[in-house]
Amino acid sequence: MLLAINHENPQPRLIERVAATLEKGGIIAYPTDTTYGIGCSIFNKRGIERIYQLKQREKKKPFSFICADLSEVARYAKVSNYAFKVMKRLLPGPYTFVLDAGSVVPDLLLTRQKTVGIRIPDNRICLEIVKRLAHPIITTSANRSGEDPIGDPQQIVDEMGNDLDIIIDGGLLPADVSSVVSLIGNQPEVLRVGVGDVGWCS
Repeated sequence: MLLAINHENPQPRLIERVAATLEKGGIIAYPTDTTYGIGCSIFNKRGIERIYQLKQREKKKPFSFICADLSEVARYAKVSNYAFKVMKRLLPGPYTFVLDAGSVVPDLLLTRQKTVGIRIPDNRICLEIVKRLAHPIITTSANRSGEDPIGDPQQIVDEMGNDLDIIIDGGLLPADVSSVVSLIGNQPEVLRVGVGDVGWCS
């Protein structure tokens, strides 16, 4: 189902509809500040497994997730004073920050080092969904593993529509990725260069 949501003023009834679908175990495609993502509730084990199958992704590569704000990040990760200052300055924005995981994070989302990747994208649609759901959702680009991210919601319909419960049309987006930066310790480590400027890490 293709659902058009206004990216500047997301309609509350449509956000409610998407959140209800996620609460029932659904999988959605949604816009971020880089490109379209695929996600489900982080507590939906079957949904996470379905996304692995859909993306044809190796199980040893955990997914990151989207939090609504920094207070929610602190519930799911261990945030040092240094990490908090960095994230407060740069978020919402096109970054994935790697942090030590908190105790409530499901095992499927943990690396072997017990770390997690967390995003707060600068996109009102996905942030309103997470706020309404009251807990994070999975974030992974809308594509099969090894292929380019998809920024056209109609292309997502054509290629993945049968495997998704809702595809949100938030307009055409670039096929970009976030910059991935580890904030474990007091020195940032750039793990992937994407849209977010990483000049501050040097």
